[in-house]
Amino acid sequence: MRICIIAEGSYPHITGGVSSWIHSLVTNMPEHEFVIFAIVANEKQRGQFKYTLPPNIAEVKELFLDAYLNEHGESGHRFRLSDAQRNAIRSLLGAGGEVNWSGIFDLLRAKKLRAAADFLMSKDFFDILVELCQDKYAQVPFTEMFWTVRSMVLPLFQTIRSDIPKADLYHSVSTGYAGVVGALAKHLYGAPYVLTEHGIYSREREEEIIKAAWVKGYFKDLWIEYFYRLSEAAYESTDEVITLFNRNKEIEIELGCDENKIKIIPNGVNVSDYADIAGPPAGENGKIRLGAIVRIVPIKDIKTLIQSFSLVKREVPEAELYIMGPAEENEEYYEECLQLVETLQVTDIIFTGSVRIKDYLARMDIILLSSVSEGMPLAVLEAMAASKPCITTDVGSCKELLQGLDDGIGPAGIVVPVMHYDQMAAAIINLCKNRNQREEMGRNGLLRATATYTREKFIEDYRKVYSNYEEGKRWQASASN
Repeated sequence: MRICIIAEGSYPHITGGVSSWIHSLVTNMPEHEFVIFAIVANEKQRGQFKYTLPPNIAEVKELFLDAYLNEHGESGHRFRLSDAQRNAIRSLLGAGGEVNWSGIFDLLRAKKLRAAADFLMSKDFFDILVELCQDKYAQVPFTEMFWTVRSMVLPLFQTIRSDIPKADLYHSVSTGYAGVVGALAKHLYGAPYVLTEHGIYSREREEEIIKAAWVKGYFKDLWIEYFYRLSEAAYESTDEVITLFNRNKEIEIELGCDENKIKIIPNGVNVSDYADIAGPPAGENGKIRLGAIVRIVPIKDIKTLIQSFSLVKREVPEAELYIMGPAEENEEYYEECLQLVETLQVTDIIFTGSVRIKDYLARMDIILLSSVSEGMPLAVLEAMAASKPCITTDVGSCKELLQGLDDGIGPAGIVVPVMHYDQMAAAIINLCKNRNQREEMGRNGLLRATATYTREKFIEDYRKVYSNYEEGKRWQASASN
């Protein structure tokens, strides 16, 4: 079966949890042929793959969201929109009501439309925007509204106009632009579409926009609603939604996803890969080594980690912090983190860059995660498989991973509130001073990973998902004969 994996901001250009998940899935299913539809932020990333692709990946199609910077429209066109098309565009821009995604797909892919920017410079779009300003944004300068909306929707419109490779099954690993591509593929080809949601994409974008300095206050709601509309496209069109843990399922239902579509398949880790390093490290010069397996980006909240460690050093001077992961994805944020280290005058923080995690994991006493949003973090699963205790923020499935769901296994770590560096520091200090507790939590993590979160179970569950659609394809073929 030919399966198109639709990935946004991840595989194969970026390392990390979702990318590792995709690579593991594809590598462990050699019986299927895969196409990767990679939605990438910047053209400069073209061909910059961070993974050696397995032979069953037949193609990687790259779509760059910054391509809109090079597109210029011709003004003054009139496309004679139907009432349904006009309402679909209005609802996408926050005027209320359900978005008619099929109508938007057909409009933007129509042959009469030379470029997406032509529509945004058309009299039709101008009229829609004037109405929207009169109804909801009367106090906002029209020119600000026009350029804000244009920058918001032009990447989406270009995405909708892109060539979608043909496949037997489409599988997006988030909502957002990836979810819209999945919905578009189903609209164009009638093929089944499956969505896996690791974190809740629309909630993550909301958190980013609330904090973003580049979005003016009166436009924040517009941007937030826009990303929720994108998620609705995926929820509405998908045949099946797979999520990683129960709280995600509850949020998806709150956001309008049909409960009957949702099933839970947790991530998994190959426990045997860590057998040779499982357990506490051998004492090395009396050091206590803390590790964070993480991309250095704002959503991982490295600054809270640094602030926590500055408090830890006062109580545990022998502590060292290893931040293990790439910094090039957001170099500005990385520089801010370095400046914070210097401002706090805290020592023994080592930014390792991209490394072979297993080599470092063997030396760690405690694994830390300070994210403001997560799904089911692979870093925590790897730590559990290596019998390392964890201290994490209360995001995604972390509490479920570390405390279990009435499985009779004790805690594998400590969960603290998001952005509370003082509480994270207190938890770290507590574990640093209690070797017996660290070792017990490490053993509990290994037991839980072995019982519930194995890669074998994860792959087998997805093999069953794919086989269901493969059987449907065979049935259709035999019926047509």
